[in-house]
Amino acid sequence: MDIGLIGLGKMGGNMRTRLQRAGHTVVGYDRDPELADVGSLEELVEALPKPAVVWVMVPSGDPTRETVRALADLLAEGDVVVEGGNSRWTDDQVNADLLAEHGIGYVDCGVSGGVWGLENGYALMYGGSADDVAKVQPAFDALKPEGEFGSVHAGKVGAGHFSKMVHNGIEYAIMQAYAEGWELLEKAEVTDNVTEVFRSWREGTVIRSWLLDLLVAALDDAPDLEGIRGYAADSGEGRWTVEAGIEHGVATPAITAALFARFVSQQEDSPAMKAVAAMRNQFGGHAMRTDAPKGGDAASGAPDQSSEAERAGAGQGHEPGES
Repeated sequence: MDIGLIGLGKMGGNMRTRLQRAGHTVVGYDRDPELADVGSLEELVEALPKPAVVWVMVPSGDPTRETVRALADLLAEGDVVVEGGNSRWTDDQVNADLLAEHGIGYVDCGVSGGVWGLENGYALMYGGSADDVAKVQPAFDALKPEGEFGSVHAGKVGAGHFSKMVHNGIEYAIMQAYAEGWELLEKAEVTDNVTEVFRSWREGTVIRSWLLDLLVAALDDAPDLEGIRGYAADSGEGRWTVEAGIEHGVATPAITAALFARFVSQQEDSPAMKAVAAMRNQFGGHAMRTDAPKGGDAASGAPDQSSEAERAGAGQGHEPGES
């Protein structure tokens, strides 16, 4: 098939190559003229036979919205736009309605695979009408991994990005669990080779996964993860998953905790942790890098003058050290 591809960065560029390897003709456009096959969106649309299929792979938010609006004025009835970025699923119906005014179809597609997708294939989750999906199906078949799985028509418009959003929320939680396990194994100093422990889990255990494989690869490069700052950005899809859970009354404690852990990682000196330290000092006199509150223990290490019984009575009815 012939397909237009807008956005030829790391993902888009590799997708173009995989499509071409499968025998498809790709007309690519990018703001970087060195990557592009044509000089404008107008030229891209003109180069495609009808009905035209145009796949958008640009950053989510305004860049995607602006691109869809531009295509609405350039494409014709019967053409299809595939939105393959990490857009919020609520944007999809807006895009679909805009294009429908011109008789243009719309398919939203969540794409997973990262830099490995060129060789391994991309997991695809797409939403839209059966007729619109059918026009894109040859591209889906070329991009997906070999084998039975890795591609799904998830439902109506918005289902693709919603499925990818939940996928990324689950990814947050899995990565956080691996990370916490690694930190605990390192901190306990009872395990001689933490990297080999993780490597052993890659076969025969119920927690084996590709993410585990990638963590082992990272530990092979830097066993103590030296040179890596403890900072993890949140792309938006993790928080969108939590928001969707709230909206639908579905508890997502693991995903929520993983998201919040990323928020903490983004702060050099967490204000929230300052508040926690202050409260613990107030109710239990726990050490804190400040002067002790009135009637509390000094942070400088001055001995507590109250008796053991008084200290025990002060916390009666609670777990030690907690309110």
